Amino acid sequence: MIWIMNFIPQITIALLLTAWFTSHSNEIKGKGFFKVVFYMPNIITAATVAILFHSLFNYPIGPVNDILTSSGLRDESYYFFTSKTASRLIVVFIQFWTWYGNTMIVLISGVLGISPDIYEAAEIDGANGVQTFFRITIPNIKTVLLYTLVTSLVGGLNMFDIPFLFLKGGPDRATLTTSVFIYNQAFSGSYLYNRASAASMLMWIIIAALSGVLFFIMRDKEQIQMDKEIKRAKKEAKRASKGGVNQWQW
Repeated sequence: MIWIMNFIPQITIALLLTAWFTSHSNEIKGKGFFKVVFYMPNIITAATVAILFHSLFNYPIGPVNDILTSSGLRDESYYFFTSKTASRLIVVFIQFWTWYGNTMIVLISGVLGISPDIYEAAEIDGANGVQTFFRITIPNIKTVLLYTLVTSLVGGLNMFDIPFLFLKGGPDRATLTTSVFIYNQAFSGSYLYNRASAASMLMWIIIAALSGVLFFIMRDKEQIQMDKEIKRAKKEAKRASKGGVNQWQW
């Protein structure tokens, strides 16, 4: 649930920023500066981010609670870390804020690999920015999108540092990810190495199965059809050549 809630806005914002930065019709000043700013959260250590957001949402005194009480939205401070929904949403936002810049950089690198001649031809034909993005950019970065989906899936289902450092999987298991569960079973007093190993193997099976589904969904249907036609043509050519040889021998 945490992975889905942070990945959907993450890939959406990353695609919008990619379209913005790689637009051939609108030249943006200071692209390098904005790329650094958007990517910056990804290089901050998880411990630093956990301490930062723990301080922001602290109870009873913290910047967020100060804003809520001073603006009149709440009469008293709110203890975010006892609410399952609030805690989960904070972890989701941290994951989104940390990784959307990295996703954007990967997508931009894929777009830069597309030949500029294709965009020039589309511009001459009168295609607008939206048509160019959905008809040219997205189909040509399908491999990069697949890479982003699979790596995000693996990273999301193995999420450990932020849920563990931020709330230790609480409150009431609201942020207890599989990796935190495995850690608790093996190293947090229980020492149930057999259960941790079984959970690790199950996690590997789930990741492998979901990755296979993503590969199947994102497959290049046109290329597969073309390969089938080439194989069919080769078989027909072999059959025709064999028939010609047999006829000559007779």
